[in-house]
Amino acid sequence: MSKHSSVAIIAHNRKSMGGGLAQLRQILADQGVDDPQWYEVPKSKLVPDRVERARKRGATLIFAWGGDGTVQRCIDAMVGHPGVLAILPAGTANLLATNLGIPTDLEQAVVTGLRGHDRVLDVGRINGEHFAVMAGTGLDALMIRDADRGLKDRFGRAAYVWTGARHVRHELTPTTIWVDGDPWFDGEASCVLIGNVGTISGGITAFDDARPDDGKLDLAVVTANGLVQWVRTLTRAAVGHTDRSPLVQMTTATRIKIATTRKLPYELDGGDRNKTDRLKIKVVPNAITIRVPALVGS
Repeated sequence: MSKHSSVAIIAHNRKSMGGGLAQLRQILADQGVDDPQWYEVPKSKLVPDRVERARKRGATLIFAWGGDGTVQRCIDAMVGHPGVLAILPAGTANLLATNLGIPTDLEQAVVTGLRGHDRVLDVGRINGEHFAVMAGTGLDALMIRDADRGLKDRFGRAAYVWTGARHVRHELTPTTIWVDGDPWFDGEASCVLIGNVGTISGGITAFDDARPDDGKLDLAVVTANGLVQWVRTLTRAAVGHTDRSPLVQMTTATRIKIATTRKLPYELDGGDRNKTDRLKIKVVPNAITIRVPALVGS
């Protein structure tokens, strides 16, 4: 094969994996894909434009090289359009890839992208933007915002621990939440999380029963205040018993509305967004097709 305009590579060129982008080109060529569409970006916010260009030039399989932010931007641009997304987990956390069992070995990840199983997943939509892993406001958004200020690139996952520790004494915020149109929570909260998958930062299983293809989003409100209560809450989460914590309330929903008494930053799939005091979230069923490892025996 000499021409593969149906395959596109969208790479965050500040992220690393295996032997880098040169090795990616060689692996693709070895697999018979020697002339794919190729786009490199220095920031994930430039990804949607490249996805649009790739689609217009006939791409039906898009490889995303980067972290969850790069993947999220690809997904946001691909929802509502045909095409398959393959993930090359070159970022810091790679939460979606981890939840889907996508290999961290570059060659294995490429082979998965070319010959794996197509899995149709739900996504969430928050204030008009799609996410595949999680979204939230409160402590987690503050932690991610501060980690993104150069610390994540220098210290990797340790940046999240350091910035999280800085904010555990952050004051609680009066918060009101409606679930599927009905009032569900009215009180002070330190963190609100919406999950599409179970495992979040640090390998913690925040939502024990979450599945990205069940037509629902999982919702958790944390009322922990101060270091001791946060340690207690995270310890329960680390052993898979988040729902047993007296400092966490949980449910599932298709539509969620959150109102806070002051503007707070929010995050989606590890990327921080501007402050707001209103969030509207809903599930978008069967929204995206992602190439995952082939089923055993297939």
